[in-house]
Amino acid sequence: MLNIDASLVGRLIAAQFPEWADLPIRPVEFDGWDNRTFHLGRHMTVRLPSAAPYALQVEKEQRWLPILAPRLPLPIPVPLAVGRAGEGYPWPWSVYEWREGEIATHAPVADLSAFAATLARFLVALEEIDATDGPAPGQHNFFRGGPLTVYDAETRRALVALEGRIDTDAARAVWEAALAATWHGAPVWFHGDVSSGNLLVENGRLSAVIDFGTSGVGDPSCDLSVAWTFFHGESREAFRAALPLDKATWARGRGWTLWKALIVLAELPGTDRLEVEKSRRVIEAVLADHERHG
Repeated sequence: MLNIDASLVGRLIAAQFPEWADLPIRPVEFDGWDNRTFHLGRHMTVRLPSAAPYALQVEKEQRWLPILAPRLPLPIPVPLAVGRAGEGYPWPWSVYEWREGEIATHAPVADLSAFAATLARFLVALEEIDATDGPAPGQHNFFRGGPLTVYDAETRRALVALEGRIDTDAARAVWEAALAATWHGAPVWFHGDVSSGNLLVENGRLSAVIDFGTSGVGDPSCDLSVAWTFFHGESREAFRAALPLDKATWARGRGWTLWKALIVLAELPGTDRLEVEKSRRVIEAVLADHERHG
């Protein structure tokens, strides 16, 4: 496995951006899976894909983030430079402006319903941006924005594996409903990974949306997963009310959320109790939402 550490980042910066070679480098407190991120001085971050599929996202973000940013009501990442393979690291990588704030996974939120409504308005604004020539679903974003059929076989295998552990009949009904709710609209911009780890909080409020690696143009239903993975009760309904989407889009949104939760739960060891319970809660929330809203 490739060792992506501060020493590697230091060598890459020294070789390709010597003007920044004297700046301190340290890992961020909460890192992601797709990329490894490091502080570069006080005002920048270095972001390196952790595997070849994620490297496809570098050029996309470099090209499109500056176009999207002026049209959105909240800050998003600002690319400053793009690096090339070197020093034993095989893929392109990026330098971004550092964005203040804590990720919502760990930060206190003052009013979760207001937070949900603010996020919904951001997504509405994103969907309204001209999608001409935008990146269509593909390997670069693991086919988010495309039809759910791409994950049908994987989902059905997970359902078989989870027999006796969850209500697989109810889960199968949700999945079938999602598959039947075919997308017929014109492509729109979507983020692709709207999760608590990609939402920044300052003073209890949503302050920025980060990590557009799985973004693209297509069906926006994949952006609804946060309704069941982070919101609940009144905040979930506030999120729903602020999004002008039809029942079919919500059905597909439940499908995207169920697919991910099922495959994670099917693959988790029983000893990983926190992640097991988290996946179970998401599945139960999706099933209950389907029962209520159909």
